[in-house]
Amino acid sequence: MGEDVLRLLIGGGGTGGHTQPAVAVLRALRQRVPVDAVWIGSASGFERHAAAAAGVRFCVVATGKLRRYPSIRTLVDAIRVPLGILQAYRYVRAFRPNVVFGTGGYVSVPTVVAAAWAHCPIIIHEQTATAGLATRINARFADVIALSYSASERALGRPRGHVVVTGNPVRPELLDGKAARAYRHFDLRPDIPLIYVTGGASGAHAINLVIERALPELLQRTQVVHQCGPEAMNGDYPRLLARKQSLPAELAERYVVREFLTEELSDVYAAAWLVVGRAGASTVAELAALGKPSILIPLPGASGDEQTLNARVLVEAGAALLLPQRELNEARLLALVSDLLENEHRRMQMANAARRQARLDAAERLADLILELARRPAPEWTLAR
Repeated sequence: MGEDVLRLLIGGGGTGGHTQPAVAVLRALRQRVPVDAVWIGSASGFERHAAAAAGVRFCVVATGKLRRYPSIRTLVDAIRVPLGILQAYRYVRAFRPNVVFGTGGYVSVPTVVAAAWAHCPIIIHEQTATAGLATRINARFADVIALSYSASERALGRPRGHVVVTGNPVRPELLDGKAARAYRHFDLRPDIPLIYVTGGASGAHAINLVIERALPELLQRTQVVHQCGPEAMNGDYPRLLARKQSLPAELAERYVVREFLTEELSDVYAAAWLVVGRAGASTVAELAALGKPSILIPLPGASGDEQTLNARVLVEAGAALLLPQRELNEARLLALVSDLLENEHRRMQMANAARRQARLDAAERLADLILELARRPAPEWTLAR
């Protein structure tokens, strides 16, 4: 690590789950040492916006989705992946990183392979309770494979490097939420139970539809903050706004719908009695860190059914209820919500169980591993120009 400045190359993204851990680890590193960082990703993924917000230079490479099923796009992507590796290699050679940090998703593969080609120290991180195809490929090249859950190791096969369970980093600002601020910000009442509904960064159309139908009865006894996802992703936001306007005034004022939440998310979490949502890796880690009881509706068809596996981490601990999407309907959701709202003791038990699954030092542990790798001798950059 020359001149006490850590030169960190980040590769990964596509979704918020593959992006947010990198932001959390970058923040932890910056609290310890000066960091010069570059992020390699796709042109259209969440990582581009995350890099800009974190003040990190962003480089675009061609990416191709890694599929385990026949698709007409497989041939196109078979060309894009090698092209992305060559592009990433040029960025690696130009930047000369001390460490390369792969955070998963198919967009991470070109960067990790290119870094291995350049003999850079590599650490990768798997956020989910399994190991996706991208992680299994990257594990063949990485010096350190960091996992959120020990169960993920079974899916790795025979990785090249050392396997460490670190947990999944949670943005520290989420831990500082104030319920009172959420009530003031959204003009809600502190004496009425609040439910936070989320479909993740992209929203969840199936959940949005059921919430829309359930609103008249749901709002009789609760308030709802609903993060429905961007209109461009599912088209639900305008319709949900119209649904709010069609409700009686006393119910409409209890319903808040947003495409996404930003700095107010921590306060919404603090105020929420219950969370209803998908079971993405970041959501599950946040629920554990914040000790929030939840009803989890995993995304069907996710790679390796990873969201169901994520959800089971909390369900088997007694911290969440699992509601498969095939069973999702208005009556079923209302019944589960009603049962939990009426049973404060059970909610407290679920909250305590969630906290026991949390690893609040995950970002710091990953930062430790990155700094340890950075102390290794630098690659001989004069070779293989």
